Amino acid sequence: MKHKQKMSIGKRLFLLVVACAVVMAGMADPRDKQVSSPDGRISVSQAGEGLIINYNGQKVIDFPQLGLGTQAKSVDLQFVRRISADYQMLAGKRLHCTNEGNEYEAQLDKNTLLRLRIYNDGVAFRYELKGCNDTLPQELTAYRIAEGTKRWMQQWTDAYEGFFPMTTSARVQPVRSFGRPTVSAEGYNCRWGYPMLVEGENATAYALITEANIERRQSASCLYNDQQLEMFRVVPDENRLKVTDEWHSPWRVVIVGSLADVVQSTLVTDVSEPCRLTDTSWIHPGVVSWIYWAYNHGSNDLNIIKKYIDMAARLHLPYMLIDAEWDEMKDGKRIEDAIAYAKEQGVKPMIWYNSSVGWVDGAPGPKYKLNKPEDREREFAWCEQLGVAGVKIDFFSGDNQMNMDYCQDLLESAARHHLLVNFHGATIPRGWQRTYPNLLSTEGVYGAEWYNNVPTFTAVAASHNAMLPFTRNVIGPMDYTPCAFSDSQHPHITSNAHELALTVLFESGLQHLADKPESYFAQPEAVQQFLSQLPNVWDDTRFVCGYPGDYVVLARRSGQTWYVAGINGTDQPKTIALDWSFLTTGLGAMVFADSGNAKKPWSISNASSLPRKMECQPRGGFVMVVK
Repeated sequence: MKHKQKMSIGKRLFLLVVACAVVMAGMADPRDKQVSSPDGRISVSQAGEGLIINYNGQKVIDFPQLGLGTQAKSVDLQFVRRISADYQMLAGKRLHCTNEGNEYEAQLDKNTLLRLRIYNDGVAFRYELKGCNDTLPQELTAYRIAEGTKRWMQQWTDAYEGFFPMTTSARVQPVRSFGRPTVSAEGYNCRWGYPMLVEGENATAYALITEANIERRQSASCLYNDQQLEMFRVVPDENRLKVTDEWHSPWRVVIVGSLADVVQSTLVTDVSEPCRLTDTSWIHPGVVSWIYWAYNHGSNDLNIIKKYIDMAARLHLPYMLIDAEWDEMKDGKRIEDAIAYAKEQGVKPMIWYNSSVGWVDGAPGPKYKLNKPEDREREFAWCEQLGVAGVKIDFFSGDNQMNMDYCQDLLESAARHHLLVNFHGATIPRGWQRTYPNLLSTEGVYGAEWYNNVPTFTAVAASHNAMLPFTRNVIGPMDYTPCAFSDSQHPHITSNAHELALTVLFESGLQHLADKPESYFAQPEAVQQFLSQLPNVWDDTRFVCGYPGDYVVLARRSGQTWYVAGINGTDQPKTIALDWSFLTTGLGAMVFADSGNAKKPWSISNASSLPRKMECQPRGGFVMVVK
C-alpha cells in the first residue's frame, strides 16, 4: 500500500508539472518563437516589433521595427509553405540557379501583410497592401548596425559610383566629389546606397543588405541613418503615383552566411520575376572592345572606330561599342559607315544613347531619341534594321519611380527589336537581369572609367577591386570596364596580372575591355589568346578565399574549364593559400602571374600540378586556366 501511495503522489506531481508547462506555454509571447531556413542554418527570432536574423545560432543583424504607416507593428509569423527556385540564366554567376526557402506571413493590420521568406542563404521580405488610398504609406523598416560593428558601405549617389571603405562607425565624413551628399545635423553622411556588407558579432557570418524585384509603380530605396546613428531606415525614393488598388513593395533582401555564401548567392534573382521574353535565342553575352577609356571623343572619328573594330576582329571579340557623340562624326562620315565596316569584319556593333532624363545640358548626344514611346520604337527599329546588336544607355537621374518605369520601358522595347542593353550612369541591378535577360550589364560602380576623371583612383584601385566581389558584384553584372595595361589620363599602379584577373573576377554579360588596341597587341601571345578565348558565360562560380578589400580568389567554370583569378588589394607582398577541394586532384594549369620585373612584367607558365599557394606582388594578381 505504501508503495502504491508513493507512485500515486509521483504521478500527481508529474501531471501537475505538465499542466503548468502547458499553461506557461499558452501564456508565452508568440513573438519569441523562431522560424528558420530549410537547412536550419538561418533563423529569424521575433523580438518586440522587429526581427533578429541568426546564423548557426549567432546573431548577425536585426531590424528592430517593421511596418508601414506611422507606427511600427508587432509581428506574429505564421508558416505558409515551402518554396523553391529552379531556373536558367543566360549570364551571371551560374546558368542553373536553385534555392530553397520557407515562407511565412504576418498580418500587421487589416490592410497590410508582411511576407517573409527564409532561404538557405538569406532572408527576403516585402509588404503587401490592400485598399490603398491614393498615397502610399511611409515605410518603417530599419536595420540596426551597432557602433563598433565592421561594415562596408557606400555613400549614396544617383549613379552608385563610390567606394566601400571598411569602417566600424557611421560617423563618416561625406565625400562631395561623389555628388551632393545628404548630411546629418552632426555633419556626417547619412544616406547610403546598396549593397551594404556587415560583419556579424562573431566574425564568422556576414549580412549583405540590398533589395530586389523592382516592378512598375515602384521606386527603388536606399538607407538613411539621419534620425539615429545606429538605425538605418529603408526609404523609398520619390513615387508620385496615386495607388487605389492592391500594391506590394520590392523585396528587402539580406544575404546571410559565410563570405562564400554571400559571394556565391543568387538570392537577388531568386526572388525576382521570371523571364518575360518568349524568345531569348538572340541573346548572346560576349566581350566588347571599347573606345572611351583611351579616346574620350573617339566615337566621332571613323578612323579610331575602325581601330577598335579591327582589334575585336583580331582578338575574336564578338562586339565593339561605339560610344557617345557618334551623331557628330567628323569629315562627313556617318554612323552607318561605322556599322557597315563592323559587319564587314564580322564584328557586331553596339551604340550609345543619352537617356535624356539625367545629365542633358552640356552632355554628349545623341539625345531625346528614346523618351517618347513612338520615338523609342522608331529608333530601335532603325538599329535592328542596320544590324546594331545592342545599346548602351547613359545618364539616368536616380531611383525614383519614373526612372524605374522608364528603364523597364527601354528593356521591353529593346527586346522587341532584339537589342542587348547596358545601363550606364544608372542604378544598381535589382533582379532585372532575370526578368529581362537582354540586360547584360549595368555600371553602378566606381570603375576604370574614373582613371579619366580624377587622380583619386590610382592609390585606392587595388583595394577597391578586392572589395567589389564582396559587395557590388554580388548583386548582379557590373560594367567596370577592366583590363588596362597602359594608362589613361591618370596612371594605374596595379600589375598586369592584376588587371588580367579582373576579366574573370568581375562578372558582366558584356565585358568591355578598356585598353587601346596597340596595348593589347604588345602583350605576349598567350595573353592575347587568353582574351580571345575569354568566356562571358559561367556555368558555376566558387569563392576560394579572401577578405573584403584585402585580397580575393574566385573560380569560375565554363564547360570543363575552370578560370581561377586572384588579386592582392594591399601595397605589400602577400602569400595566398589555395584550397582546391572543389576540383579533381592531379590537374595542371596555365598560370599568368607577375614576374616582379618592370621590363618583363609577365610570368607565364604551364604547371603540371596545382600550386598550394601563390606569391602575389603588391597590388598584383594571377589567373590560372585549369582544364
